[in-house]
Amino acid sequence: MELSAKNFDEPDETVELPGLVEEVVEVGGSVVGREVVAPGWRWSIDTKPVVGGDWCEADHVGLTVSRHWGVALKDGRTLEFHPGDVFEIPAGHDS
Repeated sequence: MELSAKNFDEPDETVELPGLVEEVVEVGGSVVGREVVAPGWRWSIDTKPVVGGDWCEADHVGLTVSRHWGVALKDGRTLEFHPGDVFEIPAGHDS
């Protein structure tokens, strides 16, 4: 295993969608993203028209750094996240 580091000041990729900016770095074979979303952003309203589909079909593991936000799953379960919360969200959600 190699020792490596990257910084979001120089991301490998930047994705900009309405109300959302995601910076992505790949390090040690893993992909790590940093998302900043505008207050009131919703996947179903702001991103769905751009990417299509009825739900976000990506799995997410992360850390909430600031503010709070929520997620709703296809099966009706909901959960809110606050600063310091670590999360795992399966495909098939709106946030």
